Amino acid sequence: MDTSWSDDLEKSYDSMVAWRRFLHQHPELSYHETETSAFILEKLKSFGITDIKTHIGGYGIVARIHGAKPGLTVALRADFDALPINEETDVPYKSKVPNVMHACGHDGHTSTLLGVARVLQNHRHELAGDVVLLHQPAEEYPPGGAQAMIKDGCLENVDLVFGTHLWSTVPFGTIGYRKGYFMAAADYIKISIQGKGGHGSAPHLSVDSVAVASQVVSQLQMIVSREVDPQKAAVVTIGKFNAGVAANVIADTATLEGTVRTFDPAVREKIKKELAMIVENVCAAYHAQGYVDYQDGYPAVYNHEKETDVFKSVMDDTFGEGTAVEIAPQMGGEDFSSFLLKKPGVFWFSGAGNPEVGASYPHHHPKFNFDERVMLVAGKAFLAMVSEYLCSKEAPQVTEMAPVSK
Repeated sequence: MDTSWSDDLEKSYDSMVAWRRFLHQHPELSYHETETSAFILEKLKSFGITDIKTHIGGYGIVARIHGAKPGLTVALRADFDALPINEETDVPYKSKVPNVMHACGHDGHTSTLLGVARVLQNHRHELAGDVVLLHQPAEEYPPGGAQAMIKDGCLENVDLVFGTHLWSTVPFGTIGYRKGYFMAAADYIKISIQGKGGHGSAPHLSVDSVAVASQVVSQLQMIVSREVDPQKAAVVTIGKFNAGVAANVIADTATLEGTVRTFDPAVREKIKKELAMIVENVCAAYHAQGYVDYQDGYPAVYNHEKETDVFKSVMDDTFGEGTAVEIAPQMGGEDFSSFLLKKPGVFWFSGAGNPEVGASYPHHHPKFNFDERVMLVAGKAFLAMVSEYLCSKEAPQVTEMAPVSK
């Protein structure tokens, strides 16, 4: 990567911090990011970018920077929605919106990509190919903004796609990546159990939905321990159990809610079938009725091998060997996975943790924060990947995939 690109990004750092803090003070929830989208659009126009499409997959924005010569097209993605969390930090740029907070770093993602956009627009005459900027809404709330943007054509004529997440549990200065499966598919389940209510003194005249639901919870844990290959990761979690109105009343209904997390698509389908079978049979054994609402969430994030090898090499050249570290697969979900199902690319973590600046809380925590210097690291990583594919004398080979269908 030309050092002038890096230097230009560093000159934009103060602006990136200012953008991030403004967005942090004015967060918007998924599918409601009207002002955030307008903010991004205004900045892109101010950089002189003219090929901009709005309302892609909702409030998404797709901007294209045209290089001076023909070549590949590289897409870079940043999400920009916030979470329904009341902020508990004491920073001067604390959220001004009650019960809404950027508790996952999306404000930093957006500001990073804006800084990268300005650099690339200023150096567009050096590009042999185009760069597409994917500013994505609604990452936090299924079905997610990625699928909607793809449906609206955001990946048309795109060859590769790259994305990063500023990650507070990875130390600042470290880049965490993994070849192959990196983040899990995350599905939602709701199980409704219908029993027969009655007096607590006469259980023989009732069908106790609480007792039945308890058996269901217990049996669901057998799926992973006895039905899934132990070499293939999976997690079934029941996080919510609602039933009953009084201590002396046998509840006629109970509701369970939870998640299923997997990597392998075959394991995902097996758990879906086993879960339905357990609910049906346990309920039948105790004379109750069970209903399963299984909602597919985001697919697993799969980093393509060829592109990941290139990424590791480029990171070593850019930041020095040892900066990019291959980490364990993560059971959290990310809808960047939808982009990687359509186009080859890589998703990685940019380490943002630093206790000295209060950046030691996990994502989705009311005291979440990150070391803002990570925006420079993430931005330079984006620029280095663009340079590798659009400025090298011989661009790396790209994994062949099926054409994108809208």
